[in-house]
Amino acid sequence: MLFELVNFSDQFGGLNVFRYITFRTGGAIVTGLLFVFLFGPLLINSLRVRQGKGQPIRDDGPASHIIKKQGTPTMGGLMILSGITVGTLLWADWSNPYVWIVLGVTLIFGAIGFYDDYIKVTRQSTDGFSGKVKFMIELIVAGLATYFVVKLGTEPFSTSLTIPFLKDVLFDLGPWFVLVGVVVIAGAGNAVNLTDGLDGLAIVPVMIAASTFGLIAYLSGNIVFAKYLQIHFVAGTGELAVVCGAIVGSGLGFLWFNAPPAMIFMGDTGSLSLGGALGAIAVATKHELVLAIVGGLFVLETVSVIVQVASFKLTGKRVFRMAPLHHHFEQKGWEESTVVIRFWIIAVVLALIGLASLKLR
Repeated sequence: MLFELVNFSDQFGGLNVFRYITFRTGGAIVTGLLFVFLFGPLLINSLRVRQGKGQPIRDDGPASHIIKKQGTPTMGGLMILSGITVGTLLWADWSNPYVWIVLGVTLIFGAIGFYDDYIKVTRQSTDGFSGKVKFMIELIVAGLATYFVVKLGTEPFSTSLTIPFLKDVLFDLGPWFVLVGVVVIAGAGNAVNLTDGLDGLAIVPVMIAASTFGLIAYLSGNIVFAKYLQIHFVAGTGELAVVCGAIVGSGLGFLWFNAPPAMIFMGDTGSLSLGGALGAIAVATKHELVLAIVGGLFVLETVSVIVQVASFKLTGKRVFRMAPLHHHFEQKGWEESTVVIRFWIIAVVLALIGLASLKLR
């Protein structure tokens, strides 16, 4: 919206600043932060009244959670989604299709998560609506998003998979690239969902990943920087830096209320939408595999669940004391704050490795 002020820069030279993605990204960060910070308490109070007993706590989870986290409201993802939406619509260029694709995935995944959270809260059960139906909808949305991203580009590049650290290696997958996009977007959504189990655990790695991909989007969408770094130029994706800024700002605002002891949980409303957003941005910027590095923490959490389930079904034995991985360390005696901070450190290191892939080619 504010981007349109550029049209009046001939009369008011100062308005030319709205032309710069970096300025508007900063604006999106501040907007998302202030919006969530100012309106967060109202939403928390409303959800606390409406939900009564709050988010149901898993009986098979750590016993301490039943005592410490009982009664905490969920659906805090609504705070994050509102901040992202306001920040993006206010500062992004509405004529850029990538913005609408990513925002669409974010909001639809958020709606899926919201419905799941709603069923859990109203039934006071940890079981939401059908997992198969839920996953099928995610796959359809991810498939459509990937299809539109491919159509915006030029084949065969738009259907090719790029390899981190290798500047000239491309694998043209043709129509099969849509399957890659589906795996990345839906997989990212569910990976963040699995990671969201402790106060502040998921939101900070999400902000770290969003900051990283904000820089990647900016560089990939700038032909000068892309050429200098020898990364693939994707016209139009620079505008996604503004979306990433809105994610970071909204995440900071949410963290204020989600810091231990949490006043609210993001729920599937937040985790699914944030993961889906990261996946869609990775597909749009042609850095799908880099997301696996930057979001390596989410990958580890997901793999721990897969390994645990597979091992128990095949051998009757568990590899971890409890899955996802953060619960394993809790069961080993680590304090919740210790697990969270150490996982944040891992997220920072992985983000730096992911950024290194832009130069080490």
